[in-house]
Amino acid sequence: MKAQVYTKYGPPEVVHLATIAKPTVQKSDVLIKVMAASVNRTDSGFRSAEYFVSRFFSGLFNPKQPVLGCEFSGIVSEIGADVKKFKVGDRVFGFDDAGFGGHAAYKVIDENKGIAKIPEKIDFITAAALSEGSHYALGNIRAAKVDANHHVLVIGGTGAIGSAAIQLIKAIGAKVTAVCPGAFLETVKNLGADRVVDYQTQDFTQTDEQYEFIFDAVGKSRFSICKPLLKENGIYISTELGPGLENIFLAIKHQFTSGKKLLFPIPNFTQEDIKYLKLQAELGHFLPLIDRVYEFDQIVEAYRYVETGQKIGNVILKVGEEL
Repeated sequence: MKAQVYTKYGPPEVVHLATIAKPTVQKSDVLIKVMAASVNRTDSGFRSAEYFVSRFFSGLFNPKQPVLGCEFSGIVSEIGADVKKFKVGDRVFGFDDAGFGGHAAYKVIDENKGIAKIPEKIDFITAAALSEGSHYALGNIRAAKVDANHHVLVIGGTGAIGSAAIQLIKAIGAKVTAVCPGAFLETVKNLGADRVVDYQTQDFTQTDEQYEFIFDAVGKSRFSICKPLLKENGIYISTELGPGLENIFLAIKHQFTSGKKLLFPIPNFTQEDIKYLKLQAELGHFLPLIDRVYEFDQIVEAYRYVETGQKIGNVILKVGEEL
């Protein structure tokens, strides 16, 4: 089968088109004919190994899994003998940052992992962006215990994580102030944000507002800068490690303190989580932003664009021939 493969860590150019064996199906597996997949920060991080710690999961010297693509959509083409939840022909989407494999014609995944049926009226391109950014957002929202009475500040409202966070927080009923570039104020308002701050003309820290939760979905701020904006016992979470890995150290320290805290939740994703995201999509509470769609042989260009830090929402790779 065709696949975009990398055999060493490095820049986007280490990924290249190759022909490899189709995955085999075990008893509880489903084989998916991939129609679309996202190219995202998770894929980029594992490919570049910019954070050396990622190599403890992907391979210390060279990648153990040669095909990236943690987020995907497609059609079930084969099922294992014990599979009960899916049948051949089902349209499915999912997230798999353990096995990856979405940047290939076929991908295999256990039926009990991060996979669900695509909601009706949602196409493969949109479905391919339903789970990566949103699952990171969901995990952090839950860690902060956001409820309907909270006011949340989302820094990076146009990214895959931030745009999902705004919608999922609004689904809970909380108030959202979002920070984004001025060109996308209307886009972010349409996601449901109650107030939008253009960081290019305004300093979001210069405000009388205070928040129960500040979520930096792009890792551009610091706890020390945002702390004055937190209410008593407020929570700050960033998607990045911070200068000198400070977010890790502060998260450990704050386990033993009271008052305003930085948390650094370890991402986890279950089938119940993907069912929740599917439900939010079905209810019209969540729809991923799509920035650009690339052809399968344009994956290097897709990576380059993702790594500019300028993407709005999600970047999608067309994999299936029918798309």
